[in-house]
Amino acid sequence: MTVDEARILGEDALMPAPRKYPPELIERAVRMVIEMRTMSTGRSGIMRQVGELLGIHPEVLRHWVKKADAEAGQNTETAASATARIRQLEKENADLRRLNGILKAAAVLFAAELEPKQ
Repeated sequence: MTVDEARILGEDALMPAPRKYPPELIERAVRMVIEMRTMSTGRSGIMRQVGELLGIHPEVLRHWVKKADAEAGQNTETAASATARIRQLEKENADLRRLNGILKAAAVLFAAELEPKQ
């Protein structure tokens, strides 16, 4: 049966689409992108570089990496917001420690005033 005949009969929806890239290549490409991202943060063109190296269209590679990040729970937007939240909490923690030191010193001063003088 030809492709045209299958389309006419509506059987093309039943047949799975052929895979263009083997799973091993997909895993390797995603690993390469992730490694390059960790080695050089803020550098653009990683998808294009790896895609050219392995003969994969950059947008297809971008889709694979995005899917791998989502599966690993490392969405870049989520990671960036988590990093910002950690910085905010660390700053708040430092401010509270400083304030706690001031309050302890004030408590010692007031306690000294309450003690009877000999």
